Order: sequence, then C-alpha cells, then structure tokens
Amino acid sequence: MSVRGPLIVLALVASAASLGWAVAKENRWSLPTPLKQAFQSEAATPASTPPPEPVPANPLAEPAPPSDDALGYMFMQVADQYEHTSRYPSYSVPLSRDQAAAYAGNHFDPITLPLSNGGEFTVSLEKFRFTRGQDILVVASLSGPMVVGHTMSARLESATDGTGAGSTTLTSAEDGFLDGIMDSDVPPGEYRLIVEASVDGKPLRHVSTLTIEPDLGDFEGIDSTHVSGNDLVIPFQFDARETGAYALSGHLFANGQPIAHLTIEQRLDNRSNTIELKAHGSVLVPHAAEGTMTLKNVQIRRLPARPGDRTDYAFGPEEGYQFSPPDLDSLEDTSARDPLSEQRAALLKSMAGKF
Repeated sequence: MSVRGPLIVLALVASAASLGWAVAKENRWSLPTPLKQAFQSEAATPASTPPPEPVPANPLAEPAPPSDDALGYMFMQVADQYEHTSRYPSYSVPLSRDQAAAYAGNHFDPITLPLSNGGEFTVSLEKFRFTRGQDILVVASLSGPMVVGHTMSARLESATDGTGAGSTTLTSAEDGFLDGIMDSDVPPGEYRLIVEASVDGKPLRHVSTLTIEPDLGDFEGIDSTHVSGNDLVIPFQFDARETGAYALSGHLFANGQPIAHLTIEQRLDNRSNTIELKAHGSVLVPHAAEGTMTLKNVQIRRLPARPGDRTDYAFGPEEGYQFSPPDLDSLEDTSARDPLSEQRAALLKSMAGKF
C-alpha cells in the first residue's frame, strides 16, 4: 500500500499538470474527462460524447504561459476524483453498466481479412484462451464475387519458435461456413492459428492468435456467505492443481444490475481451497442490494512464481454463480479510506490552493 499510494498521487499530479498546460495552450476551457477506474484493463469504455473539435492554432502567435487559475482548477479536479475513488477499498470497487458491458473476458472477436472485389475471409473461435486438452473449434468463411470453389485447412504453430502443433481440414457446415476441430494437448503458451484456403487454385492465408493455458484446477462454487464488519464475505471454492499464489476476481450483480468488481490475491495449497471475496458496504448499501445475487465473469490467475514466468488463466462458467446473501441491514455506506489516503487527498487540495 505504501508504494501504490505515492505512485497514484504522482500519476494524478502529472495528469493534472499536462491538462492544465493543454487548456492554456488552446486558450479555451474544456472540462477534464473523469479518471478511469483502476481495474479497467483489457478494453476501455467508449466515451459517451465525441471530443470537441480542435481550435486552429495561429502560427504567428507565441504560446501563452499556463494559466494559474486553470492549473489550480485541474489540481482541484484531481483531488476531488482521488478523494472519491479512495473511499472504496481496493478489493471492492463500484461497477457501472458500461464497465460491465465492456468486459471482454475470454472473448474472441472474429477476424476478417478483406479481399479484392469486396470479398472477405473470416475466422472465428469460441474463445481466446483454451485450457490444455480442450477441443478448439475453428469456424471460417469466404465471400466475394470471385469465390467459387475453395478448400481450407487450419494448423497451430508456436509463436515463440514456429514449431507445428497440430492441423485439421475444414469441411462445409451450414450457411456457407466451414469448420473443423483441433486438439489443444500441447505445452501452454501463445500460438498462431493459420487458416489456409485455396480459391480457384490461388492460395490465401489468414493468421490469428490464441493461447493454451494449463489446467489450473476446478471451480467448485460459492460456500455460505456471511457478514464480517462492513463486508459481505463470499467464500469461493477453487480446487487448485498446484500450490501457488492466485488472484480471483469477479463481478457482483444484484437484481440483474452490476454492483461491484471484487478481487483478492491468496496462496492456495493442498490444505486450503477457499478464497474469500468481499463486497464492502459502500458499494452494497447505495444499491439497496437484496434478494438473490450473482457472481459473474469469474476469473482466476496463477501469478508468476519467479520473474519471467507467465501468468496462467482460468475462467468460470458464463452464467456465473447465484447465491442468497444473509441479512445486510448491518452494513453501512461509509468510507473505507485509511489515514494515509486522507493525507494524500488533503495534500492535493492544498497544492490546488497554491495556484
């Protein structure tokens, strides 16, 4: 916590300074975009409105110095945003509809290769990460005025050394698609999926990527939930194959509405297979959460044991896990800020007052 906090403050201050200079240089005001939540990663939520059109710069004019008022305003905005986000514990942060919808998880977007004359060569997979031993269903299609007769094959090769890791022939399926199944019983790592087609004797090549993950263990589900302090404790059972440090995360829904992103890191061994996720009162009480809840988008990562080791992934079922929580009336919508966070917020506000 002592390292994370100063880094966040420095990043926020740097962001404020750069925004202040931009405001002065353009000689106009624009409200700062709210800072993104820390747990967003794989895919950013699109902005609700497009950015304003840039004002043409006068090449003969000298850049104006940063406005003192503008810089102070930016520091105050950063201080307010930090004060708001730091009221939630790192293990339980609010989850909006847009953030929940933007979560990609283990999703593979079909990749389309444009061809001449408006044709397309598309390859799709069920997901991006496969557990070793799972079947890989490859679905492909070719379209265009010049596509008459064609054949297709698919093969895997290691992204590190290019060695082959299996192949299959794609056969005709419904609606003009071709599909085939490949075996993923290969060493974990990143692989290139190469789909090759021959259209009227001319070769075509489509390349995409996927990863093969080791079998980390079995998702056993949620045990009896209970309240501890100002937290709803959600004990999750995961039977790990190997001892190590793991990170579990998931999205908590109540009445079909996203409430919070929960995460925890813990070491698992053959004596314990329970990881306790916690939902803080500050994210539960505002939603008047009650009735059946669902933990969705469950993901577990085995963290690297040594620098240079890869991070391994496993995913829970798409439908998630439903559970009935205990009485939550004792929970309170109170800040989880620690004294250090409050000192940082006060420091940012005092810095804003100096401009």
